[in-house]
Amino acid sequence: MKYVLVTGGVVSGLGKGVTASSVGVVLKACGLRVTSIKIDPYLNMDAGTMSPFEHGEVFVLDDGGEVDLDLGNYERFLDVTLTRDNNITTGKIYQSVLEKERKGNYLGKTVQVVPHITDAIKDWIESVAAIPVTSNQCHSLKLYDNYPFLSKTKPTQHSVRELRALGLTPHLLACRSAQPLLENTKEKLSQFCHVPLGNILNIHDVPNIWHIPLLLQSQNAHYAILKQLNCLSIATPPALEEWTKRAETFDNLTNSVRIAMVGKYVGLSDSYLSVVKALLHACIARSFKPIVDWIAASDLEDDSMKLTPEAHAKAWETLRNADCVLVPGGFGDRGVRGMLLAAKYARENNVPYLGICLGMQISVIEFARSVLGLERANSTEFDAQTPNPVVIFMPEGSRTHMGSTMRLGSRRTLFHYPDSITSKLYQNSESVDERHRHRYEVNPEVIDTLEDAGLKFVGRDESGQRMEILEIPSHPFYVGVQFHPEFKSRPGRPSALFLENMNRIHGLNFKRQNISMIIDMEIEIVVEIHRWVYARNVGQLESQRCRSVHSEMNDRGGIEGELSLSITNPIARMVVFETLE
Repeated sequence: MKYVLVTGGVVSGLGKGVTASSVGVVLKACGLRVTSIKIDPYLNMDAGTMSPFEHGEVFVLDDGGEVDLDLGNYERFLDVTLTRDNNITTGKIYQSVLEKERKGNYLGKTVQVVPHITDAIKDWIESVAAIPVTSNQCHSLKLYDNYPFLSKTKPTQHSVRELRALGLTPHLLACRSAQPLLENTKEKLSQFCHVPLGNILNIHDVPNIWHIPLLLQSQNAHYAILKQLNCLSIATPPALEEWTKRAETFDNLTNSVRIAMVGKYVGLSDSYLSVVKALLHACIARSFKPIVDWIAASDLEDDSMKLTPEAHAKAWETLRNADCVLVPGGFGDRGVRGMLLAAKYARENNVPYLGICLGMQISVIEFARSVLGLERANSTEFDAQTPNPVVIFMPEGSRTHMGSTMRLGSRRTLFHYPDSITSKLYQNSESVDERHRHRYEVNPEVIDTLEDAGLKFVGRDESGQRMEILEIPSHPFYVGVQFHPEFKSRPGRPSALFLENMNRIHGLNFKRQNISMIIDMEIEIVVEIHRWVYARNVGQLESQRCRSVHSEMNDRGGIEGELSLSITNPIARMVVFETLE
């Protein structure tokens, strides 16, 4: 068993999780078996009750663990499936120790931070490290807290001095910076931090995050780590061809696609980090450069038109210019009216729409109001007294406790319509397993009425009572899902729903291009016919069709300049000869 400990400063949003994940990618590319643990100092049991504005998104694992968003980076980069135990918090450690004390496991001893809390941390790390995630010989575990951000060398020097005062000597320094570090800066860091010059790693800004493993490889980070772990004899040269291709592909993308993200927490993009990553994975697979247009749902509402008219106008302009509309998950009634308007716009204008969790519930409410005429149709989350509750609280849900009381983790969805869009794109006519995180669900009592009106619930849980997937068959792509497909998307294996969304956008754009091309070709054909007819000095046209063309071109003013004697367009030539037969 081998361990890599990553620690450092406390500043958020500098790419620390991506860097730690990239270290794992390079080690895995050398043939090692790699897993990750995130240690958080807060007393919360997990991230489930934290505000997205303060902490970013809550990432959900297969076992229902609500964890820090960095575990999402670990899963995506390393292509592994982690558990709730891979996220250690101070709250979890203290709870485990106190539970043992209540059971009498300490045999009457005084329970203290040392040795009981420290032993609990070590035992937890060892037990999680032993869980297999891939197959090979050497097992590397990354414990990650933070990295130093480097604008000057002094903060890094102080950070290392504090670490050494605790009896820990760093073997490598990973330094974040906007630009590549100068050689004399590295030499200074090496001298004052007592770290070999070759072990000063510079993680500077790059065009996209898939360059980070390549950046580490180019600085021989893998060699330094493998040497320290005494794993050089069992490691292979890093095989990062797939990462190289992915990074270069993204850099060279030119065709863009605009995605309108209509949500509640758009002020902090990390609130929807996994959704953005899933869009990126799907776009790369279809050679699109994603442009995510963030729309605060409240800016679409009628009240916004009076209070903030500029924001209102800009939000609607952005929505109308989008190639697709995506409404992600969330809680609370703020912005709901704006989401309803976005869903209605997409439905009525045949714009591809994907509603996730709350986004699915929004599409049900909008359909009930606009199509069924139930003006007060709503979710009991937003209006407990609604006469038409189309979305209700889960019967088994707790109304007194918030933490770990939702429907969480991987659950099975059965397809009730084998010929539906989703069953085809999942390439499975029976079922699919996806991760969930919700308290509210579609009211089963209104299903028949909604389906009779054209809203089909093509996927349901194993009981048949919980609605998991909805579609509108007459729409190019209007899909809502109760689960969160973004949590299982990977760089090389995009989520099927996000990928199909891009396929539909590509199809609609292709049709628009074809229509434009056909119009241009028809104009060219008419011009060619006119030229040919004039060049042959045809006086009496026997064909009424040619006469019509001749008359139409004369009405438009004819063609100026020298007339060609040949027909260059093969379709025009075919039309002319067929016309004169």
